Amino acid sequence: MISQGIKQYKSLDLETSIMDADPHRLIQLLFEGAVARLSAAKGHIERGAIEERSKSINSVVQIIGGLRESLNMDAGELALNLERLYDYMERRLFEANINSDEAIVDEVLGLLNQIKNAWDDIRPEVLANNLMSEADAKNE
Repeated sequence: MISQGIKQYKSLDLETSIMDADPHRLIQLLFEGAVARLSAAKGHIERGAIEERSKSINSVVQIIGGLRESLNMDAGELALNLERLYDYMERRLFEANINSDEAIVDEVLGLLNQIKNAWDDIRPEVLANNLMSEADAKNE
C-alpha cells in the first residue's frame, strides 16, 4: 500500500515538473529518465530479470527517439552529429537487449551522461537568455 502511494507521489511530482518546465528543462528530464532507466536495466541484467530489462531498455530507446525528434536540424553539424550518435545508441541498446550485455548498457550510459552533463552545463546561459528575451519583450 505504501509503495503505491510513493509511486503516485512520484508520478504527480513528475507531472508537475513537466507542466512547469521550459523546453531546456524538458530535455533535461528526458536525459534524467534515460539515465535512471539504463541504471535500472543494469540491475535487471544482473538479476536475470528479462522482462524488466526489456521494458527498461525499450523505454530508453523511446526516450532517445524523443531526443532525436527534438533536434533542430537547422543548427547544422552539431545536430547532425547528435542524430548519428542517437542512432548509434539505439542500435547498441537493441544489441544489449538481445544479448543481456551490461557492458553495452554501460557504454550507452556513458555517452548519455556526457551529453546530459553538457546540456546541464548550459542551463545558466539558457536561463539568462530567457530573462533577457522576456525583458526585451516587455520593453517593446
